[in-house]
Amino acid sequence: MAKKPAAAVSTITVEQIGSPIRRESKQRQTLIGLKLNKLHRTSTLEDTPSVRGMIEKVKHLVRVVDGQ
Repeated sequence: MAKKPAAAVSTITVEQIGSPIRRESKQRQTLIGLKLNKLHRTSTLEDTPSVRGMIEKVKHLVRVVDGQ
């Protein structure tokens, strides 16, 4: 059998625009999970429901730069 071509993985790029200082620890941990830890850093992640949920939890601290 012929192998199916790998599906193109969609990605999403997020930028941290807010400080985690004086935020709940869960929000700080979510930023770390998104590979963000300092202002104006960007991270390109796989676009999955779990990543979308993490972005929703800290939507006041991050900005979606692009979602291909």
